[in-house]
Amino acid sequence: MINLNRYTLITGGSDGIGFELATIYAKNKKNLIIVAKNENKLKYVKAKFENEYGISVEIIQCDLSVDKGYEKIIEVVEEKNFTVDNLINNAGIGSFGFLHDLEDGLEEKIININIVALTMLTKYFSRKMIERRQGGILNVASTAAFMGGPKMSIYYSSKAYVLSLTEAIHDELKGLGIRVSCLCPGPVKTSFQEKAGIKKSEKSKRYLMDASDIAQCAYREFARGKAIIIPGYKNKLLILGNKLIPRALSRRIILKNNS
Repeated sequence: MINLNRYTLITGGSDGIGFELATIYAKNKKNLIIVAKNENKLKYVKAKFENEYGISVEIIQCDLSVDKGYEKIIEVVEEKNFTVDNLINNAGIGSFGFLHDLEDGLEEKIININIVALTMLTKYFSRKMIERRQGGILNVASTAAFMGGPKMSIYYSSKAYVLSLTEAIHDELKGLGIRVSCLCPGPVKTSFQEKAGIKKSEKSKRYLMDASDIAQCAYREFARGKAIIIPGYKNKLLILGNKLIPRALSRRIILKNNS
């Protein structure tokens, strides 16, 4: 029986990894709160999941890239007295190019989504979960979190923040009945690359993982309470290899690949 007042909240849930995670939770009869910027996509997801899986889907259209955009999510949840069992901070954007060449204001948008909104939602909902001594938080970072990234400096840096924050609160909350995990996928077959202005060669496209495979791995390992989730053996080898070489060499390799 579905508890109509309990939800899994997913930011960026209308596309890519977020959508695939939403699909898994819907198939498991979990009500959803889907947050995204595109209202048409949100309406499509709501109709699809409610019709196919018989669950309740609340949609919140908001732009997390604007200052305090996350407050709309909190207002809706409080107004409707929803209980959020799982928070999945999946929304994120990137950019491509040297920092000094980026369009003014873009860095603020990236920081607002990737860092500020994620932090404030994590803080707000973790307090609610602590009161119930139950819940889970999955923050989506990237393999980029483990290294410096010339020509994607803000994106790499923001994901390093997400990883560090999530590791810390994993230990802060693990004795309180709350699971906290950080998902660190490598390049994915989603619209992220195009939106960030990244052009992949046909050869490199062969190494992109399917969002559905990443979501399956994330769902499984998150349920187990694993602190850091790295989908795919190639990504695990990448992280291991990066630890074994000098950071200066790592940065040179990334700069060459991004040229």
